[in-house]
Amino acid sequence: MCGRFVGYRDIEALKGYFPIDRVETVLSPNYNVAPTQMIPVIIQENHENVLRVFRWGLVPFWAKDPAIGNRMINARSETVASKPAFRAAFKKRRCLIPADGFYEWTGPKGNRQPVFITLPDGGPFGFAGLWEVWDNKGQADNPLYTCTIITTEASPALKGIHHRMPVILKPEAFEDWVDADTPVDALKTIISSQTCKDLVFRPVSRAVNATRNNSADLIESE
Repeated sequence: MCGRFVGYRDIEALKGYFPIDRVETVLSPNYNVAPTQMIPVIIQENHENVLRVFRWGLVPFWAKDPAIGNRMINARSETVASKPAFRAAFKKRRCLIPADGFYEWTGPKGNRQPVFITLPDGGPFGFAGLWEVWDNKGQADNPLYTCTIITTEASPALKGIHHRMPVILKPEAFEDWVDADTPVDALKTIISSQTCKDLVFRPVSRAVNATRNNSADLIESE
């Protein structure tokens, strides 16, 4: 799964790595990104790739209560094309979620050790994500833009940490992923074969357990 991640690079740095044509937000470094927070996403809009911020936790367009998003921070790659909560977004509303690393926990219950997971070169990467817009007249958050991170079976490097991991797309897949016209079969190929599996990790401070803690020292080796 992916329940906490890190994004600290500024917009100019992201523009050097991701296909961003237009920016409609400001960003601040976040070393402890948690569900329900507003997070950066890259979506296609009028044939342009736009950097915006959406709430993490997908609310399907047909939902009666936006609280459902609290349980939909991840979507399994194995069922994302068929599960009612995600299949419409999978077909037409996909996004890239920029990140610099993510957290996972290992060890016995009651003494779990957080680890910080990155690419070997420490560079930024893009989670494969889905997005939705929820429009319920009369609600305070209207319309509400939300997103989720797709997960898959853990790579050999991470199986000892957790059995799931986020889908991290290779740069050559970025444009096709956000393109609303990419066929479903091609999308399935992307999430099965155009992903980054070679990852490294290091133990970090248990301070990351509390979402109120948010500083660069969270990602330093313990």
